[in-house]
Amino acid sequence: MIQMKKYFALLPMVGLLFVACSDDDDANTTTTTPDPDPVVITSGTADFSNYVAIGNSLTAGFSDNALFIAGQEASFPNMLAQNFALAGGGDFNIPFMADNLGGATLQGNPVAGNRLILIFTPDGPAPTPKTGTGTTEISNKLSGPFNNFGIPGAKSYELLAPGYGSVVGVANGTANPYFARFSSEESATVLGDAAARGGTFFSVWAGANDILLYATNGGSGVDQTGNLDPATYGRNDITDPNVLAGALNGILQTLKVNGAEGVIANLPNVTDIPFFTTVPFAPLDPTSESFGPQIPALNAQFAGLNLVFQALNVPERQFVFSETAASAVIIKDEDLTDLSAQITGALMMNGVDSGTAQLTGFLYGQARPANANDLLVLPSSSIIGELNPDALDLLTNTFGLPAETAGQLSVNGITFPLEDQWVLTPQEQSAIETALTAYNQTIQGLATQYDLAFVDANSLLNELRATGFPQSNGSVVTATFATGGGFSLDGVHPSPRGYAILANAFVAAINEKYGSNLPGVDPVDFTGLYID
Repeated sequence: MIQMKKYFALLPMVGLLFVACSDDDDANTTTTTPDPDPVVITSGTADFSNYVAIGNSLTAGFSDNALFIAGQEASFPNMLAQNFALAGGGDFNIPFMADNLGGATLQGNPVAGNRLILIFTPDGPAPTPKTGTGTTEISNKLSGPFNNFGIPGAKSYELLAPGYGSVVGVANGTANPYFARFSSEESATVLGDAAARGGTFFSVWAGANDILLYATNGGSGVDQTGNLDPATYGRNDITDPNVLAGALNGILQTLKVNGAEGVIANLPNVTDIPFFTTVPFAPLDPTSESFGPQIPALNAQFAGLNLVFQALNVPERQFVFSETAASAVIIKDEDLTDLSAQITGALMMNGVDSGTAQLTGFLYGQARPANANDLLVLPSSSIIGELNPDALDLLTNTFGLPAETAGQLSVNGITFPLEDQWVLTPQEQSAIETALTAYNQTIQGLATQYDLAFVDANSLLNELRATGFPQSNGSVVTATFATGGGFSLDGVHPSPRGYAILANAFVAAINEKYGSNLPGVDPVDFTGLYID
Protein backbone atom coordinates (compact mmCIF):
# COMPACT_ATOMS: atom_id res chain seq x y z
CA MET A 1 0.00 0.00 0.00
CA ILE A 2 1.29 3.46 -0.84
CA GLN A 3 1.07 5.59 2.29
CA MET A 4 3.26 8.64 2.77
CA LYS A 5 4.03 9.73 6.30
CA LYS A 6 5.79 13.08 6.63
CA TYR A 7 6.84 14.40 3.25
CA PHE A 8 8.61 17.61 4.22
CA ALA A 9 9.72 19.45 7.34
CA LEU A 10 7.28 22.23 8.12
CA LEU A 11 9.66 24.23 10.28
CA PRO A 12 13.44 24.55 10.40
CA MET A 13 14.92 23.56 13.71
CA VAL A 14 17.87 25.94 13.59
CA GLY A 15 17.23 29.20 15.39
CA LEU A 16 13.63 28.42 16.29
CA LEU A 17 14.06 29.05 19.95
CA PHE A 18 16.10 32.17 19.41
CA VAL A 19 14.14 34.13 16.85
CA ALA A 20 10.76 34.60 18.43
CA CYS A 21 10.97 33.86 22.15
CA SER A 22 10.22 36.33 24.85
CA ASP A 23 13.66 35.96 26.46
CA ASP A 24 15.32 38.49 24.21
CA ASP A 25 15.86 41.43 26.51
CA ASP A 26 19.31 42.98 26.40
CA ALA A 27 21.53 41.42 29.02
CA ASN A 28 23.54 44.63 29.35
CA THR A 29 21.85 47.51 31.10
CA THR A 30 23.04 51.02 31.67
CA THR A 31 22.14 53.61 34.24
CA THR A 32 20.58 56.71 32.78
CA THR A 33 20.03 60.12 34.25
CA PRO A 34 16.32 60.89 34.76
CA ASP A 35 14.90 63.36 32.30
CA PRO A 36 14.59 66.68 34.13
CA ASP A 37 11.65 67.62 31.95
CA PRO A 38 9.52 64.49 31.52
CA VAL A 39 7.01 64.53 28.69
CA VAL A 40 3.45 65.13 29.77
CA ILE A 41 1.09 62.70 28.02
CA THR A 42 -2.10 64.37 26.85
CA SER A 43 -5.28 63.14 25.18
CA GLY A 44 -5.57 66.01 22.74
CA THR A 45 -9.21 66.50 21.79
CA ALA A 46 -10.17 62.92 22.68
CA ASP A 47 -11.65 61.71 25.96
CA PHE A 48 -10.13 58.37 26.96
CA SER A 49 -11.88 58.14 30.33
CA ASN A 50 -14.16 55.28 29.26
CA TYR A 51 -12.76 53.22 26.39
CA VAL A 52 -14.86 50.47 24.75
CA ALA A 53 -13.57 48.07 22.12
CA ILE A 54 -15.80 46.10 19.77
CA GLY A 55 -14.81 43.52 17.18
CA ASN A 56 -13.91 39.87 16.77
CA SER A 57 -11.03 37.61 17.78
CA LEU A 58 -8.44 40.22 16.77
CA THR A 59 -9.93 42.57 19.36
CA ALA A 60 -10.26 39.86 22.01
CA GLY A 61 -6.58 38.89 21.87
CA PHE A 62 -7.18 35.46 20.38
CA SER A 63 -3.85 33.72 19.78
CA ASP A 64 -2.56 30.21 19.09
CA ASN A 65 -6.08 29.12 18.09
CA ALA A 66 -7.62 29.94 21.47
CA LEU A 67 -8.66 32.64 23.87
CA PHE A 68 -6.80 32.52 27.18
CA ILE A 69 -5.82 34.91 29.94
CA ALA A 70 -2.30 35.76 28.77
CA GLY A 71 -3.54 36.38 25.24
CA GLN A 72 -6.35 38.62 26.49
CA GLU A 73 -3.84 40.61 28.52
CA ALA A 74 -1.79 41.02 25.33
CA SER A 75 -4.74 42.19 23.21
CA PHE A 76 -4.21 45.42 21.35
CA PRO A 77 -7.17 47.12 23.14
CA ASN A 78 -5.56 46.36 26.50
CA MET A 79 -2.32 47.88 25.25
CA LEU A 80 -4.28 50.93 24.09
CA ALA A 81 -6.03 51.17 27.45
CA GLN A 82 -2.67 51.20 29.23
CA ASN A 83 -1.63 54.09 26.99
CA PHE A 84 -4.95 55.85 27.58
CA ALA A 85 -4.39 55.56 31.34
CA LEU A 86 -1.45 57.94 30.90
CA ALA A 87 -3.85 60.58 29.59
CA GLY A 88 -6.93 60.29 31.78
CA GLY A 89 -8.09 56.82 30.76
CA GLY A 90 -10.08 54.75 33.24
CA ASP A 91 -10.34 51.06 33.98
CA PHE A 92 -10.47 48.62 31.09
CA ASN A 93 -12.31 45.49 32.18
CA ILE A 94 -11.86 42.25 30.25
CA PRO A 95 -14.11 39.14 30.40
CA PHE A 96 -11.19 36.88 31.19
CA MET A 97 -11.22 33.17 30.48
CA ALA A 98 -10.73 30.99 33.55
CA ASP A 99 -7.20 29.82 32.70
CA ASN A 100 -4.35 29.85 30.21
CA LEU A 101 -5.46 26.68 28.41
CA GLY A 102 -8.26 28.30 26.44
CA GLY A 103 -10.55 25.29 26.35
CA ALA A 104 -14.20 25.86 27.24
CA THR A 105 -17.22 23.70 27.96
CA LEU A 106 -20.98 24.07 28.09
CA GLN A 107 -22.35 21.86 30.84
CA GLY A 108 -19.31 19.65 30.49
CA ASN A 109 -19.40 19.39 26.69
CA PRO A 110 -16.43 20.96 24.85
CA VAL A 111 -17.22 24.09 22.82
CA ALA A 112 -13.67 25.45 22.41
CA GLY A 113 -10.31 23.71 22.27
CA ASN A 114 -7.06 24.36 24.08
CA ARG A 115 -4.42 26.67 22.70
CA LEU A 116 -1.60 25.42 20.51
CA ILE A 117 1.93 24.95 21.76
CA LEU A 118 5.05 23.95 19.86
CA ILE A 119 6.33 20.45 20.50
CA PHE A 120 9.31 18.72 18.95
CA THR A 121 8.79 15.43 17.13
CA PRO A 122 11.10 13.17 15.07
CA ASP A 123 9.64 14.89 11.99
CA GLY A 124 10.37 18.37 13.34
CA PRO A 125 8.58 21.01 15.44
CA ALA A 126 4.80 20.78 15.30
CA PRO A 127 1.98 22.97 16.70
CA THR A 128 -0.12 20.77 18.98
CA PRO A 129 -3.04 21.49 21.35
CA LYS A 130 -1.83 21.86 24.92
CA THR A 131 -2.91 18.97 27.11
CA GLY A 132 -5.22 19.46 30.05
CA THR A 133 -8.84 20.29 30.72
CA GLY A 134 -9.94 23.89 30.51
CA THR A 135 -11.88 25.31 33.44
CA THR A 136 -13.95 27.86 31.52
CA GLU A 137 -17.63 26.88 31.75
CA ILE A 138 -19.79 28.96 29.43
CA SER A 139 -22.90 28.79 31.61
CA ASN A 140 -21.04 30.40 34.53
CA LYS A 141 -22.00 33.99 33.71
CA LEU A 142 -19.51 36.74 34.43
CA SER A 143 -20.73 40.00 35.91
CA GLY A 144 -19.50 43.22 34.37
CA PRO A 145 -19.20 45.90 33.47
CA PHE A 146 -16.76 45.06 30.69
CA ASN A 147 -14.94 47.17 28.13
CA ASN A 148 -13.59 44.61 25.66
CA PHE A 149 -16.35 43.32 23.38
CA GLY A 150 -14.06 41.42 21.04
CA ILE A 151 -16.00 38.24 20.24
CA PRO A 152 -14.00 35.46 18.55
CA GLY A 153 -15.78 34.10 15.49
CA ALA A 154 -18.22 37.00 15.16
CA LYS A 155 -19.12 38.29 11.74
CA SER A 156 -20.04 41.95 11.30
CA TYR A 157 -23.80 41.45 11.28
CA GLU A 158 -23.68 39.03 14.21
CA LEU A 159 -22.53 41.87 16.45
CA LEU A 160 -26.05 43.27 16.05
CA ALA A 161 -27.91 39.95 16.32
CA PRO A 162 -30.30 39.48 19.29
CA GLY A 163 -29.61 36.30 21.22
CA TYR A 164 -26.01 36.06 20.07
CA GLY A 165 -25.06 35.73 23.74
CA SER A 166 -27.69 33.14 24.65
CA VAL A 167 -26.41 30.17 26.62
CA VAL A 168 -29.25 28.08 25.24
CA GLY A 169 -28.34 29.31 21.76
CA VAL A 170 -24.78 28.06 22.13
CA ALA A 171 -26.11 24.52 22.47
CA ASN A 172 -28.09 24.74 19.21
CA GLY A 173 -25.47 26.65 17.28
CA THR A 174 -27.20 30.03 17.04
CA ALA A 175 -25.12 31.89 19.63
CA ASN A 176 -21.49 32.54 20.43
CA PRO A 177 -19.96 30.84 23.49
CA TYR A 178 -17.50 33.65 24.14
CA PHE A 179 -20.25 36.29 24.29
CA ALA A 180 -22.62 33.99 26.19
CA ARG A 181 -20.18 34.05 29.11
CA PHE A 182 -20.77 37.73 29.78
CA SER A 183 -23.83 38.93 27.85
CA SER A 184 -26.26 40.98 29.94
CA GLU A 185 -29.21 38.73 29.07
CA GLU A 186 -30.22 35.91 26.75
CA SER A 187 -31.60 38.30 24.11
CA ALA A 188 -28.70 40.76 24.27
CA THR A 189 -26.69 41.98 21.30
CA VAL A 190 -22.96 42.65 21.41
CA LEU A 191 -23.55 46.19 20.19
CA GLY A 192 -26.27 46.81 22.75
CA ASP A 193 -24.12 45.69 25.65
CA ALA A 194 -21.13 47.67 24.34
CA ALA A 195 -23.23 50.81 23.89
CA ALA A 196 -24.63 50.44 27.41
CA ARG A 197 -21.12 51.13 28.72
CA GLY A 198 -21.50 54.72 27.52
CA GLY A 199 -17.99 54.87 26.14
CA THR A 200 -16.28 58.20 25.57
CA PHE A 201 -13.86 56.58 23.13
CA PHE A 202 -14.15 53.39 21.09
CA SER A 203 -12.29 51.17 18.65
CA VAL A 204 -14.02 49.16 15.94
CA TRP A 205 -12.23 46.43 14.04
CA ALA A 206 -14.84 44.11 12.59
CA GLY A 207 -15.56 42.29 9.35
CA ALA A 208 -12.55 39.98 9.07
CA ASN A 209 -14.63 36.85 9.65
CA ASP A 210 -17.03 37.88 6.88
CA ILE A 211 -14.31 36.79 4.49
CA LEU A 212 -11.77 34.89 6.59
CA LEU A 213 -13.92 31.83 7.28
CA TYR A 214 -14.43 31.35 3.54
CA ALA A 215 -10.68 31.62 3.00
CA THR A 216 -9.48 29.39 5.84
CA ASN A 217 -11.87 26.68 4.72
CA GLY A 218 -10.33 26.65 1.26
CA GLY A 219 -13.17 28.55 -0.39
CA SER A 220 -15.63 25.77 0.42
CA GLY A 221 -18.36 28.31 1.21
CA VAL A 222 -20.45 30.47 -1.13
CA ASP A 223 -19.84 34.04 -2.25
CA GLN A 224 -23.11 35.67 -1.13
CA THR A 225 -22.55 38.95 -2.96
CA GLY A 226 -25.98 40.02 -4.13
CA ASN A 227 -27.80 38.24 -1.29
CA LEU A 228 -28.87 40.76 1.35
CA ASP A 229 -30.32 38.20 3.78
CA PRO A 230 -27.59 36.93 6.12
CA ALA A 231 -30.10 34.57 7.71
CA THR A 232 -29.62 32.39 4.61
CA TYR A 233 -25.82 32.38 4.76
CA GLY A 234 -23.69 29.38 5.58
CA ARG A 235 -20.98 29.72 8.20
CA ASN A 236 -18.15 29.80 5.64
CA ASP A 237 -19.80 32.15 3.14
CA ILE A 238 -18.55 35.55 2.01
CA THR A 239 -20.82 38.32 3.30
CA ASP A 240 -22.43 40.63 0.78
CA PRO A 241 -20.59 44.00 0.95
CA ASN A 242 -23.84 45.89 1.50
CA VAL A 243 -24.68 43.70 4.49
CA LEU A 244 -21.28 44.43 6.00
CA ALA A 245 -21.67 48.14 5.27
CA GLY A 246 -25.06 48.22 6.97
CA ALA A 247 -23.72 46.42 10.03
CA LEU A 248 -20.69 48.69 10.45
CA ASN A 249 -22.78 51.80 9.88
CA GLY A 250 -25.20 50.64 12.58
CA ILE A 251 -22.32 50.05 14.98
CA LEU A 252 -20.81 53.48 14.41
CA GLN A 253 -24.16 55.28 14.60
CA THR A 254 -24.81 53.68 17.97
CA LEU A 255 -21.37 54.27 19.45
CA LYS A 256 -21.27 57.89 18.25
CA VAL A 257 -24.71 58.83 19.56
CA ASN A 258 -23.37 60.64 22.63
CA GLY A 259 -20.51 62.30 20.81
CA ALA A 260 -17.83 59.71 21.50
CA GLU A 261 -14.67 59.75 19.41
CA GLY A 262 -13.07 56.63 18.06
CA VAL A 263 -10.83 54.71 15.71
CA ILE A 264 -11.63 52.16 13.02
CA ALA A 265 -9.36 49.82 11.07
CA ASN A 266 -9.70 48.29 7.65
CA LEU A 267 -9.20 44.60 6.95
CA PRO A 268 -5.95 42.89 5.94
CA ASN A 269 -5.59 40.72 2.89
CA VAL A 270 -6.13 37.33 4.47
CA THR A 271 -4.01 35.58 1.86
CA ASP A 272 -0.94 37.38 3.26
CA ILE A 273 -1.06 35.49 6.55
CA PRO A 274 1.09 32.40 7.31
CA PHE A 275 -2.01 30.21 7.17
CA PHE A 276 -1.74 30.50 3.37
CA THR A 277 1.95 31.12 2.82
CA THR A 278 3.62 28.29 4.76
CA VAL A 279 2.78 25.04 2.97
CA PRO A 280 4.33 24.99 -0.53
CA PHE A 281 2.31 23.85 -3.53
CA ALA A 282 5.11 21.38 -4.32
CA PRO A 283 5.99 19.75 -0.99
CA LEU A 284 6.61 16.18 -2.17
CA ASP A 285 10.28 15.41 -1.57
CA PRO A 286 11.86 12.73 -3.78
CA THR A 287 14.45 12.05 -1.06
CA SER A 288 11.71 11.09 1.39
CA GLU A 289 11.98 7.39 2.26
CA SER A 290 8.19 7.04 2.18
CA PHE A 291 7.63 8.90 -1.09
CA GLY A 292 10.75 8.66 -3.27
CA PRO A 293 10.73 4.88 -3.86
CA GLN A 294 7.09 5.07 -4.97
CA ILE A 295 7.69 7.60 -7.76
CA PRO A 296 8.34 5.14 -10.64
CA ALA A 297 5.21 3.14 -9.76
CA LEU A 298 3.14 6.30 -9.48
CA ASN A 299 4.29 7.63 -12.85
CA ALA A 300 3.54 4.27 -14.46
CA GLN A 301 0.12 4.26 -12.80
CA PHE A 302 -0.74 7.67 -14.30
CA ALA A 303 0.80 7.08 -17.76
CA GLY A 304 -2.45 6.00 -19.42
CA LEU A 305 -4.42 8.87 -17.89
CA ASN A 306 -1.76 11.34 -19.01
CA LEU A 307 -2.16 10.15 -22.61
CA VAL A 308 -5.87 10.90 -22.29
CA PHE A 309 -5.14 14.39 -20.97
CA GLN A 310 -2.89 14.99 -23.98
CA ALA A 311 -5.58 13.76 -26.35
CA LEU A 312 -8.15 16.02 -24.69
CA ASN A 313 -5.76 18.98 -25.15
CA VAL A 314 -5.28 19.59 -21.43
CA PRO A 315 -1.63 18.61 -20.92
CA GLU A 316 -1.45 20.91 -17.88
CA ARG A 317 -3.52 18.33 -16.00
CA GLN A 318 -0.93 15.54 -16.38
CA PHE A 319 0.48 13.96 -13.23
CA VAL A 320 4.23 13.41 -13.33
CA PHE A 321 6.27 13.13 -10.13
CA SER A 322 9.92 14.16 -10.32
CA GLU A 323 12.71 11.93 -9.03
CA THR A 324 15.10 14.88 -8.71
CA ALA A 325 12.98 17.85 -7.52
CA ALA A 326 9.99 18.56 -5.30
CA SER A 327 6.66 17.70 -6.91
CA ALA A 328 3.29 19.39 -6.65
CA VAL A 329 0.39 17.74 -4.93
CA ILE A 330 -2.68 16.74 -6.91
CA ILE A 331 -5.77 18.81 -6.13
CA LYS A 332 -9.43 18.85 -7.07
CA ASP A 333 -10.33 22.16 -8.72
CA GLU A 334 -14.09 22.58 -8.81
CA ASP A 335 -13.75 25.42 -11.32
CA LEU A 336 -12.26 23.06 -13.91
CA THR A 337 -14.38 21.54 -16.66
CA ASP A 338 -15.38 18.08 -15.47
CA LEU A 339 -13.83 15.59 -17.88
CA SER A 340 -15.02 12.48 -16.07
CA ALA A 341 -17.11 11.22 -18.98
CA GLN A 342 -14.42 11.94 -21.56
CA ILE A 343 -11.74 10.20 -19.47
CA THR A 344 -13.97 7.17 -18.99
CA GLY A 345 -14.80 6.93 -22.68
CA ALA A 346 -11.22 7.39 -23.86
CA LEU A 347 -9.88 4.73 -21.51
CA MET A 348 -12.56 2.24 -22.54
CA MET A 349 -11.75 2.84 -26.19
CA ASN A 350 -8.15 1.87 -25.36
CA GLY A 351 -9.16 -1.40 -23.78
CA VAL A 352 -9.47 -0.45 -20.13
CA ASP A 353 -12.30 -2.27 -18.42
CA SER A 354 -15.45 -0.27 -17.68
CA GLY A 355 -15.13 -0.31 -13.90
CA THR A 356 -11.54 0.95 -13.88
CA ALA A 357 -12.30 3.56 -16.54
CA GLN A 358 -15.28 4.92 -14.62
CA LEU A 359 -13.34 5.03 -11.36
CA THR A 360 -10.47 6.90 -13.04
CA GLY A 361 -12.90 9.42 -14.51
CA PHE A 362 -14.57 9.85 -11.14
CA LEU A 363 -11.29 10.45 -9.30
CA TYR A 364 -9.54 12.72 -11.78
CA GLY A 365 -12.24 14.43 -13.85
CA GLN A 366 -11.58 17.76 -12.10
CA ALA A 367 -8.05 17.09 -10.88
CA ARG A 368 -4.80 18.85 -11.72
CA PRO A 369 -1.37 19.40 -10.19
CA ALA A 370 -1.22 22.39 -7.86
CA ASN A 371 0.83 25.35 -9.07
CA ALA A 372 2.35 28.53 -7.71
CA ASN A 373 -0.98 30.33 -7.98
CA ASP A 374 -2.65 27.96 -5.51
CA LEU A 375 -2.54 28.50 -1.75
CA LEU A 376 -2.52 25.42 0.45
CA VAL A 377 -3.97 26.03 3.91
CA LEU A 378 -1.77 25.42 6.92
CA PRO A 379 -3.67 22.34 8.23
CA SER A 380 -3.04 20.56 4.93
CA SER A 381 0.49 19.92 6.18
CA SER A 382 -0.86 17.25 8.50
CA ILE A 383 -2.84 15.29 5.89
CA ILE A 384 -0.78 15.41 2.68
CA GLY A 385 0.62 11.96 1.99
CA GLU A 386 -1.66 10.37 4.59
CA LEU A 387 -4.39 7.83 3.96
CA ASN A 388 -7.80 9.46 3.52
CA PRO A 389 -10.22 7.30 5.55
CA ASP A 390 -13.31 8.71 3.81
CA ALA A 391 -11.83 7.98 0.40
CA LEU A 392 -10.87 4.49 1.54
CA ASP A 393 -14.43 3.85 2.75
CA LEU A 394 -15.90 5.22 -0.50
CA LEU A 395 -13.67 3.14 -2.76
CA THR A 396 -14.14 0.00 -0.68
CA ASN A 397 -17.86 0.10 0.05
CA THR A 398 -19.24 2.05 -2.92
CA PHE A 399 -16.90 1.01 -5.71
CA GLY A 400 -16.18 -2.44 -4.27
CA LEU A 401 -12.40 -2.26 -4.52
CA PRO A 402 -10.20 -4.59 -2.50
CA ALA A 403 -8.81 -2.87 0.59
CA GLU A 404 -5.24 -2.85 -0.73
CA THR A 405 -6.20 -1.28 -4.06
CA ALA A 406 -8.49 1.23 -2.35
CA GLY A 407 -5.66 2.19 -0.01
CA GLN A 408 -3.30 2.82 -2.92
CA LEU A 409 -5.85 5.23 -4.42
CA SER A 410 -6.64 7.04 -1.17
CA VAL A 411 -3.40 8.90 -0.40
CA ASN A 412 -4.11 12.61 0.02
CA GLY A 413 -2.50 14.76 -2.65
CA ILE A 414 -0.75 11.77 -4.24
CA THR A 415 -3.38 9.42 -5.62
CA PHE A 416 -6.47 11.07 -4.12
CA PRO A 417 -6.79 14.74 -5.08
CA LEU A 418 -6.78 17.20 -2.18
CA GLU A 419 -10.34 18.32 -1.63
CA ASP A 420 -11.66 21.88 -1.79
CA GLN A 421 -11.18 22.77 1.88
CA TRP A 422 -7.41 22.28 1.67
CA VAL A 423 -6.63 24.60 -1.24
CA LEU A 424 -7.50 28.18 -2.15
CA THR A 425 -7.53 28.32 -5.95
CA PRO A 426 -7.02 31.49 -8.02
CA GLN A 427 -10.75 31.78 -8.66
CA GLU A 428 -11.46 31.62 -4.95
CA GLN A 429 -8.71 34.13 -4.26
CA SER A 430 -10.32 36.46 -6.78
CA ALA A 431 -13.65 36.29 -4.94
CA ILE A 432 -11.82 37.15 -1.71
CA GLU A 433 -9.98 40.06 -3.29
CA THR A 434 -13.18 41.49 -4.77
CA ALA A 435 -15.00 41.33 -1.45
CA LEU A 436 -12.02 42.73 0.46
CA THR A 437 -11.77 45.71 -1.88
CA ALA A 438 -15.45 46.48 -1.37
CA TYR A 439 -15.20 46.04 2.41
CA ASN A 440 -12.22 48.35 2.73
CA GLN A 441 -13.75 51.03 0.54
CA THR A 442 -16.72 50.97 2.89
CA ILE A 443 -14.55 51.20 6.01
CA GLN A 444 -12.52 54.08 4.59
CA GLY A 445 -15.73 55.89 3.71
CA LEU A 446 -17.22 55.33 7.18
CA ALA A 447 -14.04 56.65 8.80
CA THR A 448 -14.49 59.86 6.83
CA GLN A 449 -18.25 60.02 7.37
CA TYR A 450 -17.99 59.66 11.15
CA ASP A 451 -14.73 61.67 11.43
CA LEU A 452 -12.76 58.84 13.02
CA ALA A 453 -9.10 57.97 13.26
CA PHE A 454 -8.30 55.38 10.60
CA VAL A 455 -5.82 52.48 10.72
CA ASP A 456 -4.69 50.96 7.44
CA ALA A 457 -4.21 47.43 8.77
CA ASN A 458 -4.09 46.10 5.22
CA SER A 459 -0.95 48.06 4.38
CA LEU A 460 0.54 47.16 7.76
CA LEU A 461 0.22 43.44 7.10
CA ASN A 462 1.56 43.85 3.57
CA GLU A 463 4.64 45.54 5.03
CA LEU A 464 5.02 42.84 7.67
CA ARG A 465 5.10 40.16 4.99
CA ALA A 466 7.24 42.10 2.52
CA THR A 467 9.97 43.55 4.72
CA GLY A 468 9.16 42.96 8.39
CA PHE A 469 9.49 45.49 11.21
CA PRO A 470 12.90 46.19 12.80
CA GLN A 471 12.81 46.32 16.60
CA SER A 472 14.68 48.20 19.29
CA ASN A 473 16.88 45.19 20.09
CA GLY A 474 18.02 44.72 16.50
CA SER A 475 15.64 41.87 15.67
CA VAL A 476 13.11 41.99 12.84
CA VAL A 477 9.52 40.83 13.24
CA THR A 478 8.24 39.08 10.11
CA ALA A 479 5.24 37.06 8.97
CA THR A 480 7.21 33.81 8.74
CA PHE A 481 5.28 31.05 10.46
CA ALA A 482 6.44 30.30 14.02
CA THR A 483 9.89 31.85 13.69
CA GLY A 484 8.98 35.34 12.48
CA GLY A 485 7.51 36.59 15.75
CA GLY A 486 4.54 38.35 14.14
CA PHE A 487 2.01 35.53 14.16
CA SER A 488 0.91 32.89 16.61
CA LEU A 489 0.89 29.16 15.94
CA ASP A 490 -2.53 29.15 14.28
CA GLY A 491 -1.04 31.12 11.38
CA VAL A 492 -3.99 33.54 11.43
CA HIS A 493 -3.86 35.59 14.62
CA PRO A 494 -0.94 37.76 15.71
CA SER A 495 1.38 36.84 18.52
CA PRO A 496 1.57 39.28 21.46
CA ARG A 497 4.45 40.97 19.65
CA GLY A 498 2.33 41.19 16.52
CA TYR A 499 -0.52 42.70 18.52
CA ALA A 500 1.95 45.26 19.92
CA ILE A 501 2.83 46.33 16.38
CA LEU A 502 -0.87 46.70 15.66
CA ALA A 503 -1.40 48.67 18.88
CA ASN A 504 1.27 51.12 17.78
CA ALA A 505 -0.50 51.59 14.45
CA PHE A 506 -3.69 52.42 16.36
CA VAL A 507 -1.77 54.81 18.63
CA ALA A 508 -0.22 56.59 15.64
CA ALA A 509 -3.62 57.04 13.99
CA ILE A 510 -5.18 58.32 17.21
CA ASN A 511 -2.33 60.76 17.85
CA GLU A 512 -2.58 62.12 14.33
CA LYS A 513 -6.35 62.52 14.43
CA TYR A 514 -6.88 63.88 17.93
CA GLY A 515 -3.60 65.61 18.71
CA SER A 516 -2.70 63.28 21.57
CA ASN A 517 0.87 62.18 22.22
CA LEU A 518 0.44 58.62 23.43
CA PRO A 519 3.81 56.82 23.54
CA GLY A 520 2.76 53.41 22.22
CA VAL A 521 4.45 50.20 23.37
CA ASP A 522 7.73 48.44 22.67
CA PRO A 523 6.95 45.16 20.86
CA VAL A 524 10.13 43.64 22.27
CA ASP A 525 8.44 43.70 25.68
CA PHE A 526 5.99 41.09 24.36
CA THR A 527 6.67 37.52 23.31
CA GLY A 528 6.75 36.51 19.68
CA LEU A 529 6.14 32.87 20.52
CA TYR A 530 5.03 31.14 23.69
CA ILE A 531 7.54 28.43 24.59
CA ASP A 532 6.17 26.01 27.20
